[in-house]
Amino acid sequence: MRTKEQSTIEVIASSGIFQIDFFHKTGNSDFDSLIEISRALEKDYGSKAVLSEKTIEKYFNRSGSLPFVARYRGKIIGYIIGIPLEYLNTEPWVRTEENFGMENTIYTYAFIILSDYRKNGYASMLKKVYLSKIEKLKNIDYVSGHVIKGAANRFKGNIEILNTVQNWQGTGKVFEYYRRIL
Repeated sequence: MRTKEQSTIEVIASSGIFQIDFFHKTGNSDFDSLIEISRALEKDYGSKAVLSEKTIEKYFNRSGSLPFVARYRGKIIGYIIGIPLEYLNTEPWVRTEENFGMENTIYTYAFIILSDYRKNGYASMLKKVYLSKIEKLKNIDYVSGHVIKGAANRFKGNIEILNTVQNWQGTGKVFEYYRRIL
């Protein structure tokens, strides 16, 4: 039996019962919660969006990753993970991205708040904290990601939709690849 390793976190924002943590190291004591939350992404993003211990290690614990976790009364209710675009070098689409290899873009790998906690401003707060952290990074000029078609039009800031992907990752849905200029 494996010892339960605690996450090494930094509290970034806190307001009463809501808190946002930056995970310096994600301990296996949080793996089950993160995996369970990721299951809510499967409907829109396919089974590849469901985290595993391996993907948590790869995306949460890799040097240069930006994993933020939202908590309500201490319970994890969501997360957002940013990774350097270059981490996706095995994805065919990434090699056509004009900024690939420039080390100036953070790709939003995953973003979720459980449905029971939406409409309370928690998702907005989590995204603001995430973007604020990225804006402070040296040499990072852009944030990008794939979202369901039409979603990027609701984003604030200087957003470009770079392309549209039919049947993204086998989901049967149309997605947009967007870039936010910081």
